[in-house]
Amino acid sequence: MDSSELEDLTQHINDKISGVMKILHLRTLAKDPDKRNMLKKISQDLLSINNLLNQFEAQVNQQKEILKSLKELEKLFEEDVKQAKHLKENIPPHMPRKGPAQSSAAVLKTSQESESNKELELSKKPSKHKDCIREMLFITTAEFENIPAYMKGRFTYDQINNVIQDINKAVVCKYKILKQSLKSMNNATRKLYQRFKDEECKETKGQYFIVDADIKEFTQMKVEKKFHVMLNMLRHCQRLREVRGGGIIRYMLQ
Repeated sequence: MDSSELEDLTQHINDKISGVMKILHLRTLAKDPDKRNMLKKISQDLLSINNLLNQFEAQVNQQKEILKSLKELEKLFEEDVKQAKHLKENIPPHMPRKGPAQSSAAVLKTSQESESNKELELSKKPSKHKDCIREMLFITTAEFENIPAYMKGRFTYDQINNVIQDINKAVVCKYKILKQSLKSMNNATRKLYQRFKDEECKETKGQYFIVDADIKEFTQMKVEKKFHVMLNMLRHCQRLREVRGGGIIRYMLQ
């Protein structure tokens, strides 16, 4: 046995002797009635402290669970922030943009001026609602989700609304020409005007419609298989319907 082991053994024996002496001392104190009452009070205090420690431990564990939940919630918020940032940086072109902020007083003043101007214009000249050209409404996300998967294929929400944007462009260009006076037209425009009139039929009277030739004339969109798949989706969403006759397919806005 080396010296370190002997020292450890000696320390162990001394600790045991010290513990026995303390026990004997406490037994001697327990025989004294005053000291016995003091020991009971100490014992009660120790029990109270132990209960408090148990409650404190339970509270600590509860706070740990709350902290864990908050960390998980923080991760969810971070994901939401990333998605919101992505949406902000990738706003579809057909979505309206928010203009510069105005104070409530400025908005009220502008609104009042606008109303006054409208009243003045109405009092001076007749309404021009008949000059407005109707356009197709964009597809909402809810409508897009309800399109059957077999019909939608791999086309995206932005793609179908881009097609609507091109259709609206063709409609506006066509009906601007139809609303012009013949005297203001050149030869090319008169030919278009005459074609538009020849393509009209009983079912299209008072309605807005275009044909494949209008898409080719006024947009860069190709009239091919993908385009006709998009038209099927627009018919499903009740944005247009087809009117056939005379070898022409008319896409009439609903």
